[in-house]
Amino acid sequence: MKKFFLLALLIGIFTTGCGKAANEINIGTGNEAGTYIAYAQNFVALIQADDKNYIFDLKNTAGAAANLRLLREGFLDMAIVQSDVLSDAVTGTGMFIDAGPAQGYAAVAGLYTEVCHIVVAKNSKIQSVRDLAGKKVSVGEKESGTYQNAEEILLAHGLTFEMLNPSYLSFSESARALRGGEIEAFFCTAGAPTKAIADLSNEQEIRFISISPDAVADIMEMFSGYTTCTIPAGTYAAQNADVATIGVKAILVASVDIPDKEIFYVTDFLSNNADKIAAASNIPNEFNLKYAVKDIPSAFHSGAAKYFASQGIDVKIYKPISPQK
Repeated sequence: MKKFFLLALLIGIFTTGCGKAANEINIGTGNEAGTYIAYAQNFVALIQADDKNYIFDLKNTAGAAANLRLLREGFLDMAIVQSDVLSDAVTGTGMFIDAGPAQGYAAVAGLYTEVCHIVVAKNSKIQSVRDLAGKKVSVGEKESGTYQNAEEILLAHGLTFEMLNPSYLSFSESARALRGGEIEAFFCTAGAPTKAIADLSNEQEIRFISISPDAVADIMEMFSGYTTCTIPAGTYAAQNADVATIGVKAILVASVDIPDKEIFYVTDFLSNNADKIAAASNIPNEFNLKYAVKDIPSAFHSGAAKYFASQGIDVKIYKPISPQK
């Protein structure tokens, strides 16, 4: 990974001398042991093999909320984010209440489903979400989608962070902390399987806490962007049963300053290579044109809209918010 980042950086330096190359795109990802980084790395590797004029620099961040803030502030050109977090950004609610409704970026396509994992040691006495009360629990990094999901899952069960002994760790940090007995459970929202949990399950026996159908219904009624989800048996080592939970959609978003031609190309390439990207990222391939545009809470970049129109699909195109008089 570090070699890849260095290569992208060196290409940028030698192409432009200083500053940013014409086709250089900074992509916000997430946790180093999560699915965003794996998906983005494999996408970039394939697209650069197809067109070496494109230069990508992958940026590790805290996750979805951080990516959207960095996009808005102009530090990123593209990013992968969660549908529920994007929904809050579009409406200026939740973590974005101070920033107001989203401006300056738009959707490209829905990519795959992210699963809300709640992980404990196999011999843990924790059997339900309510059992997390008073326990040492990692709820994800602040400005991550995991953090928001943990908060909302807890609220649906009558709990708050204040009723736990919370820590705010990345996926890999959470896995190490559980293995070392420093925490008793952790939340992780990512494609399944995700590396941090897969590695942990190969090193020690773990379990997953299911979310009851009633709680799932409450979460979906209270908050936007969620869907029912299952972690199939066998997804992780020694996982012998399905796990009922909730999920969100991972969505590729882009700055509206990127020319339509480039986003059209990216969307077209993604559509034609999603199976290869998913296989390389070790996640199920759910991508098709219907999936790419369904339940996306924001408008689309005009370049992506042009691609979908070429395939007979109309989507809402991003328009800047008019200043109030």
